[in-house]
Amino acid sequence: MGLEYKKIHACPNDCVLYTNNFATLKVCPTCGLSRFKKKTDGSSGEEEIKGPPTKVLWNLSIIPRFKSLFAIKEDAKNLTWHENGIKCDNFLRHPTDSLQWKRIDETFPEFGVESRNLRIGLATDGMNPYGNLSSKHSSWPVLLVIYNLPPWLCMKRKYIMLSMMISGPRQPGNDIDVYLSPLIDDLKMLWETGVEVFDAYREEKFTLRAMLFCTINDFPAYGNLSGYSVKGHYACPICEENTSYTQLKHGQKTAYTRHRKFLVRSHPYRRLKKAFNGCQEDEIASTPRNGEEVYQRVKNINIVFGKTQKKSTERNIWKKRSIFFNLPYWCKLDVRHCIDVMHVEKNVCDSLIGTLLNIKGKTKDGVKAPQDLVDMGIRSELHPHSIGRRTYLPPACHTLSKKEKKSFCECLRSVKVPQGYSSNVKSLVSIQDLKLIGLKSHNCHVLMQQLFPVGIRNILPSSVRVAITRLCLFFNAICNKVIDPVKLDELENGSNHNLVSIGNVFSTFIF
Repeated sequence: MGLEYKKIHACPNDCVLYTNNFATLKVCPTCGLSRFKKKTDGSSGEEEIKGPPTKVLWNLSIIPRFKSLFAIKEDAKNLTWHENGIKCDNFLRHPTDSLQWKRIDETFPEFGVESRNLRIGLATDGMNPYGNLSSKHSSWPVLLVIYNLPPWLCMKRKYIMLSMMISGPRQPGNDIDVYLSPLIDDLKMLWETGVEVFDAYREEKFTLRAMLFCTINDFPAYGNLSGYSVKGHYACPICEENTSYTQLKHGQKTAYTRHRKFLVRSHPYRRLKKAFNGCQEDEIASTPRNGEEVYQRVKNINIVFGKTQKKSTERNIWKKRSIFFNLPYWCKLDVRHCIDVMHVEKNVCDSLIGTLLNIKGKTKDGVKAPQDLVDMGIRSELHPHSIGRRTYLPPACHTLSKKEKKSFCECLRSVKVPQGYSSNVKSLVSIQDLKLIGLKSHNCHVLMQQLFPVGIRNILPSSVRVAITRLCLFFNAICNKVIDPVKLDELENGSNHNLVSIGNVFSTFIF
């Protein structure tokens, strides 16, 4: 395809890349693993390892592709859409409407004055290129998205750039910084000096600069990129040591509790006792740390990358100083790492469906859950009762009978949507087993956005149905093409008065 790429060998233990100062090394300076092996034909000398255990980074240079975009007249015009084509009416339609975009223009005026300077988003996650042939293989593509483009183009396949591919078979985990170093070097150069580019639309040359606007990942990848430990008792990167948790004795999981502290002080939920943990909530949520404060916490963390290195015995919720702090502007950004909403939607959708339909292995209301309620001393009406040798579990308000489960499945099975809108919903529903199978991320997105409230409208008590519907409306609101920031504040504060009725939201669907 004419793309410039470079094949860089890496230590199989993710210690170093054999480039720059390490390009001529034959042995890993960290773990001592040889990069070469002796020839098997009996001749003298050594040859490069072919296949395992060698690991390879495929690095595709981003600078030539930026130049090629500006060489096309229509693309060069679209790259300045955020300055000329956007409406200024205080609604959120594009990243340029965000506070972070405006803060960058104020903090770095020499960067913001040139509308052709690029602001880039980075996304990465593990994937298995071999499908069902290998269940353990994990390769990590690193993708870049250009936010200068209009919203109907920036997520198109043509404009999403593969900057590097980290080969498997094991995921890099916390050592992903080793592989990101070539990309960070390019981004640092694009920020400090820039490159000369010809603009085909304006027919002139200019110095192109670029910056990394944010990263978008699921929660585990968030921890790998940011350096925060997203597992254990202090898994919340906002609350940090103030994370409220409960270690369940029977479920043997960590439950994160006391979410009412994120509500406004006057919210009625704060005063409720029986519906929550038996106590009122008077605590105030922690204020998120800005980039400078995070940098002060992590700047002195010393870490040696590699899978064979002994981990420090000192308990620290920050595992490393992220390589992104090598970028001069990274400390100045208010929002550095974002969580992909469709990952959240899929997790919530799977939990809701698994619990309502009582799917084995996916329900959150198993045998151990009522036992943990006994230990916590709450929800006495759900405590298990022993009758002889048997244990009786009282039904919860969300427990469905077999008839109700069948009604829910038949409702979804009868849904017809336009071609390309989602997968064939009929093929996802198993009437015989009364469960949904093969749900992909986009299927869960459609279910949570539109179909779920319709399926539960006649089979649950009003209080449960309203709670689930409000959750679906929340996802629907934050995924709109045009968002009112005032409405976002109301959603965050748990306000009721601006939630539209179910009939208005779903009136466009004909069954």
